[in-house]
Amino acid sequence: MVVNRSRGESEGASRLSENEFARDITVLIDKLVEALGADVRVRLLKVRDKLLELHQRGIVKINHSVMEVICAGHMARLGYEVDVERYLGDFLVCDVYGEKGGGTHIIEVETGFAPPEAALDPQRYLRARVVSKVARYSKYADKFSLATPRYNIIEIPETLLKPPRLRQLGEIEALKKLCDIYYSRPPIQVEELVNCRIHSIVILNIDELGMTEYSPENYYEKILKHVW
Repeated sequence: MVVNRSRGESEGASRLSENEFARDITVLIDKLVEALGADVRVRLLKVRDKLLELHQRGIVKINHSVMEVICAGHMARLGYEVDVERYLGDFLVCDVYGEKGGGTHIIEVETGFAPPEAALDPQRYLRARVVSKVARYSKYADKFSLATPRYNIIEIPETLLKPPRLRQLGEIEALKKLCDIYYSRPPIQVEELVNCRIHSIVILNIDELGMTEYSPENYYEKILKHVW
């Protein structure tokens, strides 16, 4: 199965052996069970088994997988059935997928890694990557979130912090122009940019296994407003 991932989205670090990867993910799940309750264990063991199989095939790496497992653990605590690296269709695979009571929630993990070819324009590249994720993935779930470790700031254009009805044509055209620099196979469509939606920003405290969810408006007020 072909996985649609942005160029350079891997962590760029050396790959752990299968035993090392399995050890780290198992230790993480044990800690999450201790922190979140025994009810999450069965769901997280399914996540672990899938990640181990994908790691054997060279598809996933440890840093990104750790963040997926933390997100999955907190979603499981809220009663979601959780999956990782979930195939959505159109050659798209999302990071974390949850389903509860007929409602669905997708979380895409953004590590902040920029590849060597974006060394001269990392912020523009990361901004385009975020826009592309929101545009392509948010239509596949009732709720769409971006997750990132607390040491990273997600480059979210202010346009996407607005509800779709408040976006101006000129703002959409600017996002389309930005995405076209990096994404052409396939290109991001105007309709996707008009209708896409971020429901929340998730901040991960990886060391403490914490997950805090902010509305786009709160994330702007607390973080982006002070760095733009």
